[in-house]
Amino acid sequence: MTVNSNVVTSTNPTFTSTAPAIDTATLLAGLAAQQHRIVGLVAGLDDATMRRPILPSGWSCGGMIQHLTGMTNFWFEAIMSGDDLVEADDDFTVADDVSMDGLVEQYSIATARGHDRVCHLPLETPPAWWPDSMFGPWRLYSLFEVLQHVLVESATHAGHLDATRELIDRRTWSYPLGRLGDPIEAMI
Repeated sequence: MTVNSNVVTSTNPTFTSTAPAIDTATLLAGLAAQQHRIVGLVAGLDDATMRRPILPSGWSCGGMIQHLTGMTNFWFEAIMSGDDLVEADDDFTVADDVSMDGLVEQYSIATARGHDRVCHLPLETPPAWWPDSMFGPWRLYSLFEVLQHVLVESATHAGHLDATRELIDRRTWSYPLGRLGDPIEAMI
């Protein structure tokens, strides 16, 4: 039996990582890649398509962008920067008078502003504020944990958008191209 030297077992108790040390810039780069993917996944969709629920749960691509904007502002402005919590609409239901292009632009602004707010902070930096009554006993204690949470949330929702885009026009994100790929053929 071959033993993977990177797996810790009772007979192989040490783990040596070849990964570089993680820092704020590294995590922000990973987050930026997911945020770029999110904007790219909705690129070229018309207003009606952005508003149309595709999945049975009823959210739309526009609703997802609205949610991601609110989530980004919440974690970087309120939690890490200590700004007053503005009741952002991170609901998935988009008001009729909201411009879809404007919504995507607001998400892009929120992501850039969020990065600017934390790029200089060490990963050990504690949140400037925590909403004790909002999450029960669950809590994040450092910028590292906040960035990890926002990165996982963003990547998860990017996956939702990727699957939704495939249902809309059979296009998915192409990592090698860094953009939407051509429509895929049905896999049977």
